[in-house]
Amino acid sequence: MQTTVAEHGEQIDSLETNANLQDQRLRILEEKCAVLADSNAKLAAKTADLEGRSRRNNIRIIGLPESIEGPRPTTFFSELLVELLGNETLQSPPELDCAHRAPAARPQPGTRPPPVIMRLHRYQVKDLIVREARKRRGDLRYRGTPVQIYEDFTQEVLEQRAKYRDIMSKLYNLGLRPALLFPARLQITLGSGAKKRFPSPLEAVAFAAGYEREPAN
Repeated sequence: MQTTVAEHGEQIDSLETNANLQDQRLRILEEKCAVLADSNAKLAAKTADLEGRSRRNNIRIIGLPESIEGPRPTTFFSELLVELLGNETLQSPPELDCAHRAPAARPQPGTRPPPVIMRLHRYQVKDLIVREARKRRGDLRYRGTPVQIYEDFTQEVLEQRAKYRDIMSKLYNLGLRPALLFPARLQITLGSGAKKRFPSPLEAVAFAAGYEREPAN
């Protein structure tokens, strides 16, 4: 009987030792997984940032009929920008590094053609085009066809910026001048000329609520 009890005790000790070893191994694996997850998140964020910055000089034009560009798309679209925006904005066709249709299946009759992506050689010219297009939104036409000009953001950045849509509309109604900085940071210009920046929509919503209560601030 005593021998049996002793054997059971040894078995229990062995099981406890093994359980402790398994717990240690599990903790080590969990720590390694946490480190890998953090590294992966940082790499994903860096990749997204690099892709976004690589598009810094890009614009996207939506609504242009397909095949109008012919065999020399870069030259055609450069001259088209002058036609759309006028000589008052662009005194000469801007220098483009490249211009092409966004990859997509050939559209069916009656559907919207693929957008055109252009890379401007100079950021200042790209910024001028975007600002002017924003002023004329709804008025730009190519031979009667409405077109829109936007910055060429990644899908991730577009989703981030879309979160500010409602609060930006409210800020406009309050007489303020909101603007989105890259990739998705809100900047508000007050009547005094001072600027405030908000890294999240919630902070901007809180500011707007306080501004409504105390317009003088």
